[in-house]
Amino acid sequence: MKLKILGLAMLQCSFLLAQTAGKGYEISITVQGVRDSSCQLAYYFGDKQYIKDSARADASGKVVFKGDETLPGGIYLAVMPNKKYFELVVDKEQQFALATDTSDFVHHMKVKGSKDNELFYQYLQWITARGKEMEALRKEAEQLKDDKAKSAEIREKQLALDKAVKEYKHKFMNEHPERFLTKVFKASSEPEIPEAPVVNGKKDSTFAYRYYKAHFFDEVDMKDDRLLRTPVLANKVKQYIERLTPQVPDSINKSADYMISLTNPTSDIFKYLVYFITNTYEKSQVMGMDAVFTYMAKNYYLSGKAFWIDSTQMEKICDRVKALDPCLIGRKANPMQGLLKADFHPVSLNEIKNTYTIVYFWDPSCGHCQKVTPKLKEFYDKERKKYDLEVLGIYIEADTTEWFKYIREKHLNWINAADLLGRAQFRKYYDIYSTPVIYLLDKDKRIIAKRLEVDQLADFLDNHRKGKIPVSPLPDLVPFNCKGSDPSKEKH
Repeated sequence: MKLKILGLAMLQCSFLLAQTAGKGYEISITVQGVRDSSCQLAYYFGDKQYIKDSARADASGKVVFKGDETLPGGIYLAVMPNKKYFELVVDKEQQFALATDTSDFVHHMKVKGSKDNELFYQYLQWITARGKEMEALRKEAEQLKDDKAKSAEIREKQLALDKAVKEYKHKFMNEHPERFLTKVFKASSEPEIPEAPVVNGKKDSTFAYRYYKAHFFDEVDMKDDRLLRTPVLANKVKQYIERLTPQVPDSINKSADYMISLTNPTSDIFKYLVYFITNTYEKSQVMGMDAVFTYMAKNYYLSGKAFWIDSTQMEKICDRVKALDPCLIGRKANPMQGLLKADFHPVSLNEIKNTYTIVYFWDPSCGHCQKVTPKLKEFYDKERKKYDLEVLGIYIEADTTEWFKYIREKHLNWINAADLLGRAQFRKYYDIYSTPVIYLLDKDKRIIAKRLEVDQLADFLDNHRKGKIPVSPLPDLVPFNCKGSDPSKEKH
């Protein structure tokens, strides 16, 4: 199941809820170089842009976007026919006029009826000039990189420019504390890290990172939904969750909870964060990140906090959690009671006492299995003693003729088993919807890796034996239903 459909539903709901009764909006834009063509009014929403309105420019380049409902505050985009665009501030002032030229939107911009946009373009014109100065210094530094004295001089000029930008924004925020642009400037600022404390005669080497992360959202008003309709908030969220947070499920879950705790639980930002994090880690190709998806789904969707989701969508999420929860990295593998070996004697996963167990789900008629099985057979024969491993090969179908034939012809000397009585329910406990699939278990029969390729096994086993791939045990599985669950009841 893909959560994109949930994202669209959330977006539509958010936009409707954010609109309030009022005079509506009327934004008149005249652009020299545009005529007799369709233009769009778009807006940011997280890391995406969406079209809100469209209108046709007349022969003079004038286009009017008009609606009866007040627009949610944020940074919007006026998109021209060639897909070039410029930004504008939409907040309390929603009847205003802009005029510019396609040769340089920012330089030629004239504003009437909107103090927000007047201030915004004063800033853009100023910062554009500083950007050109910085680019000139960068090119000069590249040319003079071997001249230490000149390089130092250029560096001082670059630092002075950085300081000037900070001072400009600081002055703006002091003079216009009520303006939305002040919120944007604050949200885009970086924490200033103080000197690291000295511990036992040495500076704390981790202080800068810990301080930076702890104060990352100090200037971000996570209760102001207008920030969601700017390019700032999504970048902050991505930086925090992907770069400042160690990429292991426990750490990601804590960071997710922290960010979400800063929001209003009925706000658009709350909905966006819950959706973005859940969707990101459901789609992740990194092994083990499905644990983040199941955590988010249990704690925010199935707990009833995702009030915007209907019963059909909730059932799909619940079904996916039920499929993934039993086979998360760190879970005790289900023993699959009821398996029969090729000689029709019963066998259970718990009977295998080796240090490592490979559980291999396969089907001899599967084209991919026909390529993978010989590779696994070669690995098993060569490395089984080195790693003290056993393979439990589980045939996923019921017709034994082809299975017996393949075992004999390919000399599969590992434990061959199948769920011929329909009791083991391996599809339920191992999320088997295609083949081949490889799971790797430790001596305690905990899942330490899954859906590996054969050529990844040796490196993984080597690193695991050296302690380089620690796997935290997960609590015992607690059944839940689609009406909601309480993750706190999982047994440790």
